[in-house]
Amino acid sequence: MPVSESINLAMMMAESGMVDSAIHELLMRPQLIMAAEANPGIKMAMKNQIIKWRGQVQQRITKVSIEDRFKQEITLYEQAIKWDEEYFIGQADGIVKQLEGHSTFYFKAKSLVTKEHAKHNPMFQTYFCSQWHQHLIDTLKQAQLEELEQHKEQLLSDLYQRIETMQQMEQVTDAGDETKAGRLWDMAKAKLTRTDVESMKSVARFLKRNDGLKEIAEKLGRMANEVDDPNKERVRSEDLRLVEECSDNVSDDIVGVHESDDLSKLLPNETMFLAYPELEVVFYKHLVDKRLMNYRVQGTQRKLRKVKAYKRQSKQVEQDKGPFIVCIDASGSMSGFPEQCAKALAYGLTQIALAEDRDCFVIMFSTQQITYELTKQDGLTEVLNFLSYSFHGGTDLSPVLDQSIDLMCGEKYKNADLVVLSDFIAPSQPEEMLRRIDKLKASRNRFHAVTLSKYGNPALMDIFDHCWSYHPSKFSRLMKWR
Repeated sequence: MPVSESINLAMMMAESGMVDSAIHELLMRPQLIMAAEANPGIKMAMKNQIIKWRGQVQQRITKVSIEDRFKQEITLYEQAIKWDEEYFIGQADGIVKQLEGHSTFYFKAKSLVTKEHAKHNPMFQTYFCSQWHQHLIDTLKQAQLEELEQHKEQLLSDLYQRIETMQQMEQVTDAGDETKAGRLWDMAKAKLTRTDVESMKSVARFLKRNDGLKEIAEKLGRMANEVDDPNKERVRSEDLRLVEECSDNVSDDIVGVHESDDLSKLLPNETMFLAYPELEVVFYKHLVDKRLMNYRVQGTQRKLRKVKAYKRQSKQVEQDKGPFIVCIDASGSMSGFPEQCAKALAYGLTQIALAEDRDCFVIMFSTQQITYELTKQDGLTEVLNFLSYSFHGGTDLSPVLDQSIDLMCGEKYKNADLVVLSDFIAPSQPEEMLRRIDKLKASRNRFHAVTLSKYGNPALMDIFDHCWSYHPSKFSRLMKWR
């Protein structure tokens, strides 16, 4: 076996045991055990993170042997092991000199080379190289352990941070809900300050006080299942049905005459052969040959037949729920109570997205667009940035609709729910925009509007499938327009 392969094989055997021991030690930490037992969703998310870490760290410590600090010494060792005995003895002092300052094996090598009687022993090269080989393996193992320990501490710090964040999130959301816990764990990498928690608490309290907003959010979450899907509402089926068929065995109408052997439909003149004994044999011959003149009759009869048809499954069919694209008007006219409503409703939709394993993409628009992906890996940071944004500027609806339509044309945002939160004090949209929206509606994308003012442009409401008005007053009420 080549030298490098023997070293790598020893390293692979060592690193496997190292990583498994590190994982076992991690799983025995009391804080991790308590967090896992508290919620099955967190337990599964934690397990997936550790499995992913195992693959990454094993790949990383495998590369320790090819790092620059070891590469030069391993190359020198691989050369030395191939030399013949006489050449090796001649190069022994040079080997020691090259090891000086680069390898801890230098002192051991120097002591072996300084013994002149040992140098001329025929086994000297074998012994020297075996000691060197063992030193390399021990050094690489130690380097792997140090690398592993560093990565383990980083993982442990990350796990503790996520557990702390999850405990803080219990104050502002149903973090204990198993359906949300896994997604929240993925988002919980961000460290929350007291100000961050208070900010989310404030939005959560506002949403709780305004039942109308919460009702809109819940209704939007159910919308995907309340849309007729022409591709799914009919299914092919086979049913037994009574069908009418034309038959010669039903004597509804006489339609002519023909030759046959049916005595019940015999023409009267055929019986004349029976009146004369000498002609009787002709009658029977015609009977056998089916040449007696008969009335041809025809009618309809009902029979049970299997009929293939496309049957309506139901008016409303189960559909895959796509992501939310929430477009929020961040103009100056939305500041104050409308701003609070918009942020609270977006926060509520994020909760629904987490529970239903959907994505939530927020676009703040005024004279420019700012995007936040609230359910991605570092989504909590995005949520906090979104909640801290102050509304200002004017309303420009066309660019954000263009951007949203482009997103919905992609595979990731297929079957999406677009929700526009605005006061809709803006001009009507061009015909080209309306045609693009109609095309997406035919592909099962849904368009919703929540207006937070009485003074919006009514013509803008016509482009949406569903519209709600939530007026910013102490008599706030929910009113479904259509």
